[in-house]
Amino acid sequence: MKSLYSKRLSKHQKELKQLYFKLYDSYGATPKDFDSLLSMMFERYNERSDRLNNLDQHHKTWYLSRKLVGYTLYVDLFSDTLRKLEKKIPYLQELGITFVHLMPLLQTPEGENDGGYAVEDYLEINPSLGTMDDFEHLIEQFADANIVICIDYVINHTSDTHEWARKALNGDSQYQDMYLMYDDRTIPDQFDQTVPLVLPNKRPSNFTYKEEINKWVYTSFSSFQWDLNFKNPLVFEEMVNILLQLANKGINMIRLDAIPFMWKELHTSCRNLPEVHDLLHLFHLIKEIVCPSLVLLGEAIVEPDEIFKYFGTEERNECSVLYNANLMVNIWNAFATRDVRLLNIDNSKYHIHDQGCWMNYVRCHDDIGWGLNESALESLGVSPYYHKQYLIEFYSNQFPGSFAKGEIYQFNPQNNDARINGTTASLLGLERSYDEHNEYEQYIALRRIFLAHAILFSHRGIPLIYSGDEIATINDQSYRSDDRKNEDGRWVHRPYFDWTRAKKRLTPKTFESIVFNAIKNMITIRKKHSVFDGDVQSTIIINNDISLYSFVKATAKERILFIYNFSEYRKELTSEPYQEFQFSTNMEDLFTGRTIDFNHPSITISPYEVLWLMEKL
Repeated sequence: MKSLYSKRLSKHQKELKQLYFKLYDSYGATPKDFDSLLSMMFERYNERSDRLNNLDQHHKTWYLSRKLVGYTLYVDLFSDTLRKLEKKIPYLQELGITFVHLMPLLQTPEGENDGGYAVEDYLEINPSLGTMDDFEHLIEQFADANIVICIDYVINHTSDTHEWARKALNGDSQYQDMYLMYDDRTIPDQFDQTVPLVLPNKRPSNFTYKEEINKWVYTSFSSFQWDLNFKNPLVFEEMVNILLQLANKGINMIRLDAIPFMWKELHTSCRNLPEVHDLLHLFHLIKEIVCPSLVLLGEAIVEPDEIFKYFGTEERNECSVLYNANLMVNIWNAFATRDVRLLNIDNSKYHIHDQGCWMNYVRCHDDIGWGLNESALESLGVSPYYHKQYLIEFYSNQFPGSFAKGEIYQFNPQNNDARINGTTASLLGLERSYDEHNEYEQYIALRRIFLAHAILFSHRGIPLIYSGDEIATINDQSYRSDDRKNEDGRWVHRPYFDWTRAKKRLTPKTFESIVFNAIKNMITIRKKHSVFDGDVQSTIIINNDISLYSFVKATAKERILFIYNFSEYRKELTSEPYQEFQFSTNMEDLFTGRTIDFNHPSITISPYEVLWLMEKL
């Protein structure tokens, strides 16, 4: 096995060394520091189990499989503990889940911890969830059930109770240099002139004063989350070391949190800087040497033109998987406007290399921020500002005729910007229609939910279901009476998983049964067809109606045409744009068996209809 390591090291060492010193030479890195990095890497490699070494040799591109279907959950909300989560594996298998992303579970301080994103110890589990032994046992159980696992690695910052932070507060200059600290406001004031505030309504500066040491600490997110100093080569080595130790637990994918923030330079926005991309390529090279089956998932919720850059290129990889925030926000835009033109523009524009893969989602633990393609909106004659105001009103139950019941989050009075909270079912009309006892609107809401998930399952990448969406969970207002949660509106879509409601999936005609079985069927279909593999590109087909979204995907064996009606009205789809693709006369819908013949001048599409039309080649 050492020869394998030597081969991988030989392949990548020259580039690794060149990039390392390009980044760190001016910050005091020495050949001894680089040798220390290599020594640590070899130690971590020697700790890899036989099972993991086998994955490294034979399953490097597992994340591109069409059989990969994701599910994201909070352990405490879903099952209370890690041990109890093992007992829920049959439920996940029943749905067809093969990938589970566990929301933050590493040790955090009691009290304020940003929902687990202020980590106190990266190599320990939060005691309320269990122990590291429990976690490693869960990983084994998941592996036996053919479920791969992903966890969060909060790489930009630590908790102020982390060992390094505590030593820094005790005056240890070595540990103070692990963070960004300043003796007065001179440099912080310069940063604040160009660096946007993450939470402008809560914090007037990107810095927090610590009286114990008379210093200002860089804190992008909260006063208790200290940004790490990635200009320090020791910080880089330590964070790589932790990453590799986590990988050796058997974790298959690691989510790198807040990566656009990792490098700081005066007179810049401190977002998406070139050095961040250098750092990520270094992480990629190192994991290719030590643990090539580990997949890095990047969290970069930034403007569309910046997101896809975090894949890197074929020659210079960074993250293999990225959250497709652009697709997510365009889905919500299309539902609110009945207009798919942003979907058409962005999904024609942004192409990634063959080894890159999107993580596609409708909802997640976080709010919805309106990071739309503003230049595309302007090209359509739409004001980005007023369009965002419309979306905010539509999804926060303020716009007449809206079907959504969401809530405003992080309203900024300076520019009237705001984000939206709410579950998929509540935002797509099921809660409102249920409250109003309107059976037809309930039917329409269920069709919207089906359409939203069909988009996830058909687009290139890994579909990720947010826990509870498969049983049509609606908003939970109980957080308002909980002193630990009532200041954070995101808890409206973070309820405890309702296992009583989940049992209703077995009762026909209930909301839970309809949605669960629709998604389950979608998963079954996806796993059977090669066009759903993660490296298969799609071609957008523009048609005669701005409410109809369509694209085609093909392999040597088959071709599938996907058509979606983002409107509550019946539509007539003109066949002409499709005829140049020479589709057969008996395209069959994989859901209903309905056949379509594009030799006819037009095709009738029902309200919110989904068509997956297959053609064998």
